Amino acid sequence: MIKIAPSILSADFSKLEEQIKLVEEGGADFIHLDVMDGHFVPNITFGAPVIKMLKKVTTVPFDVHLMIEKPDQYIKDFVDAGADIITVHQEACIHLHRTIQYIKSFGIKAGVALNPSTSIETIRYIIDEIDMVLIMTVNPGFGGQYFINQMKNKIIDLRKLINSRNLNIDIQVDGGIKLDNIKEVESYGANIFVAGSAIFNSEDIVYATRMFKSV
Repeated sequence: MIKIAPSILSADFSKLEEQIKLVEEGGADFIHLDVMDGHFVPNITFGAPVIKMLKKVTTVPFDVHLMIEKPDQYIKDFVDAGADIITVHQEACIHLHRTIQYIKSFGIKAGVALNPSTSIETIRYIIDEIDMVLIMTVNPGFGGQYFINQMKNKIIDLRKLINSRNLNIDIQVDGGIKLDNIKEVESYGANIFVAGSAIFNSEDIVYATRMFKSV
């Protein structure tokens, strides 16, 4: 079943509370929060204090995607702010297994994100420990980019790996997801979809969210 995680990276930051409530009304399964530090990716967004404030306005689970260097130093801050799942980048973690265990020690879910050029082989030996793999289908840092077609086989291969071990792991896809390609990407094996501009730049955010849920 398709699950939708609207990314507030594309929202109007002067109306965040209002727009989060609109995607909640539309049936969003998660709120996707892209935390960027200007080092790991060439952009800066927001941190734990903003997430803590937003947590007060919705009951939708918070899916916090850390696109930052040295994420271990900040994980507790994001847990305290209300994260329900924290996803770290394989490329940013020197000791990925330890980072995953640290996240899970707080009783929340742990995900691992892979940039487009990063092989799924880099997580083969820790995949049993994680709850979700986030496949970046654009280069991270900015919204509104186009889906990188070469990621098709990466998603397919990841689903094969998960199924071969009989694991219950979500595959999330982030980047270039639109109404006209979401079903195709689902057929590759993904089940959670991050959508930013396709939802928040629409004229009717509630309707757009419902459309993604109903495809």
